[in-house]
Amino acid sequence: MRIGLQIPSFTWPGGPAALAPTLTKIVTTAEDAGFFSVWVMDHFFQIEMIGPAEHEMMEGYSTLSYIAGLTKRVKLGTLVTGAIYRYPGLLVKTVNTLDVLSGGRAYLGIGAGWFEREAKGLGVPFPPVAVRFERLEEALQIAHQMWTDNNGAYNGKHYQLAETLSVPQPLTQPHPPILIGGMGEQKTLRLVAQYADACNLFVRAGADIVRQKLDILKGHCDTVGRDYETIERTGLATIHLAPERDSTASVIALCQEMAGLGIQHLIFNMPNVEDISPLEIFGREIIPAVAAL
Repeated sequence: MRIGLQIPSFTWPGGPAALAPTLTKIVTTAEDAGFFSVWVMDHFFQIEMIGPAEHEMMEGYSTLSYIAGLTKRVKLGTLVTGAIYRYPGLLVKTVNTLDVLSGGRAYLGIGAGWFEREAKGLGVPFPPVAVRFERLEEALQIAHQMWTDNNGAYNGKHYQLAETLSVPQPLTQPHPPILIGGMGEQKTLRLVAQYADACNLFVRAGADIVRQKLDILKGHCDTVGRDYETIERTGLATIHLAPERDSTASVIALCQEMAGLGIQHLIFNMPNVEDISPLEIFGREIIPAVAAL
């Protein structure tokens, strides 16, 4: 099993002046500990599940570019970019740039987008959910076209591109893996089957729900003629390694449970990650114990 680190909060001791050195210590320790991937959210206000909107939030791709310069091995991605926030052609160009400059380590993490407050707060159009999914599907189609030799036009309902040109092309071949976040059964998981290389499910929903979502994904794969085993199954979980909170044994047990369902890549966020010791515990006790799952 692969283990990833998500960093959803940047509200750490020392304020903005200490943010860069703290982030540096976190990501370099994570790489040394054997984490497979590092992820940031692509939000502009902090989300309510993590903290107040006024808490520190870094722009996703600038942060990933900074992390790329600090590391050599970990894969890098947003978990995930709302398709409404960035024109698809520019998003693909951004991901290609990250992939080239990181030596082939980028994912394209993408979803329909949901956080109305930040969109309206920053003047980004926030269409109804059906339109957001239409825009997501067109963004996926544009990405696939831009990763081919077809530099011609793309004419969709929402996006019209005269030239789908992107040079240089990514180092990752055939292209950076597309990870779609979310658990919607009729739209999100169908788009995973049709266009994506990875899904991301919420472990907090519980084993029964995760199993159900994977079964539905299998069904969509059958419908579109896709081999289910070609899709990387990832999960997102929150772990607080500390006395009287989550234990090393409980994290290993969670990994075993999720592996039994077919999850191959578990991504953890940690409310006390800035303490660094949780990362060291992962490297010393957890990552080696679950590597063979």
